[in-house]
Amino acid sequence: MGLMKELRPTLPILVAAAVMLSLSGGIRQSFGLIMPPLTRDIAVSVSDFALAMSVQNLAWGFLQPVAGALAVRVGFRPVMLVGSLLYIAGMLTFALADGMLGVMLGAGVLIGLALACTATAIALAVGSRAVTSHLRSLVLGAITASGSLGALLSAPLGQMLAVDFGWRAGVLGFLVLALGMLPASWIAGRVDRLPLPAGPTGKRDSAKAALLRALRTPSFMVMTAAYFVCGMQLLFIATHLPSYLAICGMDPALSAQALAVIGLFNVFGGLFFGWAGGRWSKLALLGGIYLGRSIVLAWYFLLPPTPSTTLAFAALMGFLWLGVGPLVAGSVAEMFGLRWQAMIQGVAFMSHQIGSFVGAFGGGLIFDLLGSYDLAWRVGVAVGLLAGLAQVSFAMLRPVRPVPA
Repeated sequence: MGLMKELRPTLPILVAAAVMLSLSGGIRQSFGLIMPPLTRDIAVSVSDFALAMSVQNLAWGFLQPVAGALAVRVGFRPVMLVGSLLYIAGMLTFALADGMLGVMLGAGVLIGLALACTATAIALAVGSRAVTSHLRSLVLGAITASGSLGALLSAPLGQMLAVDFGWRAGVLGFLVLALGMLPASWIAGRVDRLPLPAGPTGKRDSAKAALLRALRTPSFMVMTAAYFVCGMQLLFIATHLPSYLAICGMDPALSAQALAVIGLFNVFGGLFFGWAGGRWSKLALLGGIYLGRSIVLAWYFLLPPTPSTTLAFAALMGFLWLGVGPLVAGSVAEMFGLRWQAMIQGVAFMSHQIGSFVGAFGGGLIFDLLGSYDLAWRVGVAVGLLAGLAQVSFAMLRPVRPVPA
């Protein structure tokens, strides 16, 4: 009761941020379901589609620091509303695509720009500002967890419409869901009315000063480098798991089920790591996530896929999927304070998205060249183990000392 009483004044903001994140993240996470029927219908290959997803992630990553800085200058509400409109425009362009140009512009560029304004970094920055420091990690975990529920709705809906009416119907179904981002963005924008905190020095630091401080902080730079591997592993799975299952002769519905299971277990993972981040080292927990993912990835691809192992893999990977969100956001807030959190977190996210480009496009390129995903997953496991060990080791050697509230 005490927790709810403390959260009640800002609860609409937190719920709206979670809904916005749920829709923006859940829809784009389900794009892999569209790839098999799309590549059969228009002149777009697996590597072409993977390239569009890679461009999406690059556009998202490189604009994320800009969106974070704009949120400080003009407010979160305008940034989130523009992002929601870009998302809707991207889905419409994607649905009308007749070739690579339409897919690249709609699913790639426009959705990438939209995600920079509506996805993890912005949603968690809104949540961070709306609560006190002792509740922050738990609330960020809850937003991440509830934000993952969009995949539970979008994946089955997109699969059903694509199978029964074609891939364009699946994309239009995603567009209808995306309309819900507009009211969510408006309500979450109430966070602009809350006082803007000063920086860790007690002054309202400039964006340049905050950025230079981050780039000179070893703990932040190690976290950012490891974040590259996070993006590479996750986008390889999200983009290529449906194709891999189709090659192995699995029922197409299994792909949607697996993505939905990932979305469900994201809830448990987000809540757990949000809770754990308030008690133990966030950076060490990040390293543990990367190690765990790599072990699960190796186990799954070393075995012949079956419905049971695929769903078990989805559950384990889902638990380890979005738990990085509250840990990275909480670490940035601890290191640098709240004023420029979205911008600095966006800088780390650029590394994540470059990794996403490598995972999505590299996986497609390797498949087109070798006719197999074997090399791609082996590389993902190797670099994941290396990143996890480096992150855990550095967290133990250089623990973060939170800045004054």
